[in-house]
Amino acid sequence: MRGISEIPTYVVMQPTTLCNLDCSYCYLPLRKLDKKMPVEVATAVAASVNPWSRTGRFSVVWHGGEPLAAGREHFAELLKPFAEGVEHHVQTNATLIDDAWCEFFTERDIRVSVSVDGPEARNGERVTRGDKPAYARIMRGVEALRRHDIPFSALCVVGRPVPGLATELYGYFLELGCEVLGINVEELEGVNTRTNRHPEQDVKAFWAELVTAWRKNPSIHLREIEWSLRYAAAVLDGTADELLPRRLDPIPTVAQDGSVVLLSPELAGFSDPRYGDFSSGNVLTTPLAEILTRATGTPWIREFLDGVEACRTQCPYFGFCGGAHAANRYFEHGRFDVTTTDHCRNSKIRLLEGVLDHARDHQPTAV
Repeated sequence: MRGISEIPTYVVMQPTTLCNLDCSYCYLPLRKLDKKMPVEVATAVAASVNPWSRTGRFSVVWHGGEPLAAGREHFAELLKPFAEGVEHHVQTNATLIDDAWCEFFTERDIRVSVSVDGPEARNGERVTRGDKPAYARIMRGVEALRRHDIPFSALCVVGRPVPGLATELYGYFLELGCEVLGINVEELEGVNTRTNRHPEQDVKAFWAELVTAWRKNPSIHLREIEWSLRYAAAVLDGTADELLPRRLDPIPTVAQDGSVVLLSPELAGFSDPRYGDFSSGNVLTTPLAEILTRATGTPWIREFLDGVEACRTQCPYFGFCGGAHAANRYFEHGRFDVTTTDHCRNSKIRLLEGVLDHARDHQPTAV
């Protein structure tokens, strides 16, 4: 895996900067502002996306802010320029979901992922602008999805991995009824400056415990665990080099004003004296496809690729993760050519080690 692909597998779109919640771990700098994406931006993005979608599966992920805060009428206008073959996904806090939104999702075949951190007691970080608990509103949205038989994924942030938490969380999400679960150990990035350094054994034990809970009832697709098992199996049969793509996915994130940040959505909305605003261009003046062809001309991206090469030569886990994420490098170290971050310790290295610890602890007994 070297360099950056000129064709992504998905595009992240920000229909509005606004979020109606004020989660304490949120990284977004502009979530209190209500700046909606003009339809002209979506039209410009679609001009590149539609041809890509004709050659294979392609997704547009509507992120935020809270994307539903853009309103159904405006959201509908943003969707119109995209071809029928484009998949649409929405990452939402679910607090605005009602019957009308469910009908909207069904009519347009939009795939839904809900952000929720487990049982009510685990959602203390997720609060309204008035600092009130958001959990009941989240559950009302989830109940609406269930009423309309809309399948959904879930995304859970873990602030502090502790014994027993993984089992509790997995049981909760089984009952919630999600089809896919992603687990993010809280990250230091954006406007969230809280440390994410945890004892090594605690994090490894968390992931190992999660595997144990999942194996007892593997009816949810568990994003991190299934990827780890695929990698371990590939190492054993000698095909690990085939798992990672030949080039990095550029993951273009298109902000509400049309500016494009590559590789890490978390960098959108920030600027730095050395790197500027991290943008590689704007779709209102330059086609997205053209922005991607000259991605390596962006100074911070060149520095990031140097960091990826350093990871390749120094880190035995490179084949598993392909190099630390750009935003984590920057927000933890202030530059992109560094290697190990607390994020990659928590969510890459200790993830894989935890899965392997589980495997060692559950080997069949010889007879």
